[in-house]
Amino acid sequence: MVERGDGDWVSRFADEVISEAERRGTGKPIVCASGLSPSGPIHLGNLREIMTPHLVADELRRRGVPCDHLLSWDDYDRFRRVPAGIDPSWAEHIGKPLTAVPAPPGSPHPNWAEHFKAPMIEAMAALGVQCRMISQTEQYTSGAYRERILLAMRERAAIDAVLSRHRTKQAEQPEQPDEPGEPERAGEYFPYRPYCELCGRDLTTVTAYDDETTELAYTCECGFGETVRLAEHDQGKLVWKVDWPMRWAYEGVLFEPSGVDHHSPGSAWTVGGRIVGEVFGGERPIGPMYAFVGITGMAKMSSSKGDVPTPSDALEIMEAPVLRWLYARRKPAQSFKIAFDQEIHRLYDEWDALGRKVAAGQGQPAELAAYERAVTTADGPLPVTPHPVPYRTLASIADITTGHAEQTLRILRDLDGVTGLDAAGPRLDRAQRWVELHLPADQRTRVREEPDEGLLDSLGPDERESLRLLADGLDDWSLDGLTTLVYGVPKLQAGLPADAPATPELKAAQRAFFALLYRLLVGRDTGPRLPTLLLAVGADRVRKLVGA
Repeated sequence: MVERGDGDWVSRFADEVISEAERRGTGKPIVCASGLSPSGPIHLGNLREIMTPHLVADELRRRGVPCDHLLSWDDYDRFRRVPAGIDPSWAEHIGKPLTAVPAPPGSPHPNWAEHFKAPMIEAMAALGVQCRMISQTEQYTSGAYRERILLAMRERAAIDAVLSRHRTKQAEQPEQPDEPGEPERAGEYFPYRPYCELCGRDLTTVTAYDDETTELAYTCECGFGETVRLAEHDQGKLVWKVDWPMRWAYEGVLFEPSGVDHHSPGSAWTVGGRIVGEVFGGERPIGPMYAFVGITGMAKMSSSKGDVPTPSDALEIMEAPVLRWLYARRKPAQSFKIAFDQEIHRLYDEWDALGRKVAAGQGQPAELAAYERAVTTADGPLPVTPHPVPYRTLASIADITTGHAEQTLRILRDLDGVTGLDAAGPRLDRAQRWVELHLPADQRTRVREEPDEGLLDSLGPDERESLRLLADGLDDWSLDGLTTLVYGVPKLQAGLPADAPATPELKAAQRAFFALLYRLLVGRDTGPRLPTLLLAVGADRVRKLVGA
């Protein structure tokens, strides 16, 4: 069991779940639930819907408490809109179940839902997330919910009364991508919406229903209409605000988080808490409201717009434990951002500093618990990098060498005694992908092939002297030695000892010296950290480019 601290939100929720399970006294394994709609790319905000119950369920398993993490794929939701980048002709499928919509062009998957499920399932496996997955298409079309659908139709007046007490203009907007809005208000209320037998869409209106025979009549905007026996009809679904509480009762869900959009007045979480008890004889789960997850430099994510960073995208540039840590260290109600830009270097610096604390037996209990949950699950440890060189260093090397394996290994061997590239992975691979995908072209490093003779000829005596001191000190070919050298040259020129404290004048002299080196080596005023750059370029080539 992970050691608990006051700030360890996972342990606190696990305690609450165990207490609630004892109160309910079902004697069954605890069900922690997640729900995802594969209507488009499943982004890093959606991942919180998975990671929050995963971490709690994993803590329960660590304690030996039987627990089932259920992931419900809302693939029987309606197709609402055509995302950016998809052929506009897909608009003909709006209103159909996601499993009845063709996959995007070129996809190997059989339908729209499976296309967007696949990368998420792969990412969850990489993150160590194990859960029992169910398809709502299969649940509805197999008749699994038939008795509960009939119950909801018998209790439609009671459901309508609950909805009416909470109905506001704001709440009448759909919260989920599975329905065009609440059912028609003209006439009797019906909580069930059939998919049209002719066009396959849910642009239908129930016109009559008989409780005794279960005969249901509907018409569709396409002009089709028919009467079916609901006791035998499996081509439709309950509207969202009834569907969700029905599933709570059906699955016996005890813990389920939900986003802030579900906690507004009249939301499905609010009215569902009444409907689940008054209609289905169950109880609403306990669980926190979770805040949004953002991306550095981006606004709130939206799957329907198509172009959003997904867990798979994040796992291309960071190791699985680091991504897990981002979700484990923040309470669900706290928003946070995930860095795809230069901030990822700072993130990895924090991660490595925490790793050193753990190794030294230091750190606060809550941060140690978050680290432990990041690197292991109840089933065992996640893959780690055997020889973890700082991420920013690896990114600089990948930038300078453009991924050349031989040069990369030479630098890593000189830098940190790395004996093979496998020892530096998977972190090295992630840093190389970050350089390829996210380092702007105008920030990429291109080392000069020949000296800049014009610049060298224009230098004054002090600048020439600084370059001579640099060239003379290149014999200490280590990262520490080169770091001391580049910071020390301006000190030597000022007649200061190597350990002299920084002053504004000294800092200005160092900045000027660094800018000169960057211009001579890479043709611009800034670049990768100078010690790393010098290691990558090599002593002989450095001497040549600085004219020494």
